[in-house]
Amino acid sequence: MPTTNSRADEQAAKVHQPCMLKPLIDPIISTFINNFPDTLVELVKQHGSPLNLVWPHAFELNAQALLTVLNQHHLPGEIFYGAKANKSHSLLGAAVSSAIGVDVSSIHELQAALRSGTPGAKICATGPAKTAVFHQALITAGSLICVDSLEEFDHLQRVIDAQSPPGKARVLLRYRPKNSLKSRFGMGSDGMLEALQRLTRRTDIFHFEGVHFHLGGYGFESRAQALREVSGFIEAAREMGLSPRMIDIGGGLPIRYVEPQSYAHFLEHDNKPSHYYNHKVPEAYYPYGGELTASQWLDLLLGAEHSPGVSIASYLKQQNITLALEPGRSLVDQAAISVFRVTRIKQLADSKSVIFVEGSSFSACETWFASEYLIDPILISSQDSPRIPTQAYIAGHSCLDDDVITHRLINFATAPQPGDLLIYVNTAGYQMDLLENEFHRHPLPRRLTATCCTEGNYRFSPDY
Repeated sequence: MPTTNSRADEQAAKVHQPCMLKPLIDPIISTFINNFPDTLVELVKQHGSPLNLVWPHAFELNAQALLTVLNQHHLPGEIFYGAKANKSHSLLGAAVSSAIGVDVSSIHELQAALRSGTPGAKICATGPAKTAVFHQALITAGSLICVDSLEEFDHLQRVIDAQSPPGKARVLLRYRPKNSLKSRFGMGSDGMLEALQRLTRRTDIFHFEGVHFHLGGYGFESRAQALREVSGFIEAAREMGLSPRMIDIGGGLPIRYVEPQSYAHFLEHDNKPSHYYNHKVPEAYYPYGGELTASQWLDLLLGAEHSPGVSIASYLKQQNITLALEPGRSLVDQAAISVFRVTRIKQLADSKSVIFVEGSSFSACETWFASEYLIDPILISSQDSPRIPTQAYIAGHSCLDDDVITHRLINFATAPQPGDLLIYVNTAGYQMDLLENEFHRHPLPRRLTATCCTEGNYRFSPDY
């Protein structure tokens, strides 16, 4: 794989930064893009388009930042990386290097986590429809099992009773918070109390470790309220003779893709129907320019009030409770870029243009959720490209009319040409591979892991 040593002024390709929704970029990745664009061109020639480059060092920085907050509050904590956020094996390896666990939702994710070197005891399994095979594998590995319902409780009990000799399952009970009463996940108060009673009768096969919840959205306030609600189940469990040690608050820690000021300006001034080729402004977006980082969010949560005069951090310490988190997107913040090669620019009847890329929106999937990835791509062009401004939306190479990477009309100071590259930054969190497939029999996009030593030395190896 390439090792880069050429000076920036020796590069034939030219880098054009976006001027509107300019992405925040990890310094190591930014140096690579800006100083060594020829290497990106060569990598795409070798491995095809789209090409995903994964940067495990960013994951490790994110994990350390969250652990630092827990340490500052003198709290025991457990972090389980939400593996569903990305399929990269090197990011599972980064979780091992960071001494954190992994949150899995399928037997395949479990097997991948174990292959990466994650100890079974540092794996937590969520999801409402675990099979008998999955349950059995979790018991064998000694992993935590989040029990979603009384029905799953009964199923898990049957799996254990069928063993000879019976094993023992480590379990959390998943609670459905009061602000999510219509959710299909978790148990209400009556179900939680019934599950606790059942646990007291089968301590021979169940080791109860605590409670779990997971909420949509990105506010820390809703997690604080849910944590206050589950405190009653911790007390009830102890009164029943059980020994809970953990409250798992799931994920949903926010990340920041663009500067908040730029994002606010965009939403106010540049987010009208006329700014979209389909003349439709999406109803909802991820908060790309949010005010809080994941670390700030966690600090605010721990400082929030649990009861009069008692913070959540103080409550956890007083009750000897470990706080568990299941971050996905916030751990893979800045941990990948996705590179698309331009195949054609087509002029349309309304004086607008569409840029076709080699790849599809299944590898940049936000539009499939009736939303938009509100980051402008970086353009890498040949040095002699004419500086002709253009406005265009970006489409994939399939025959589907809905195969659109962005309906938003992007302003380019230099018009992209066939063979140029468009780089989307920070795509590791669901964006790059959640929906990837082999439509039209195109192969799945390649994924390479970047390792970086001194400045100017970047090595890439297959991440399979």
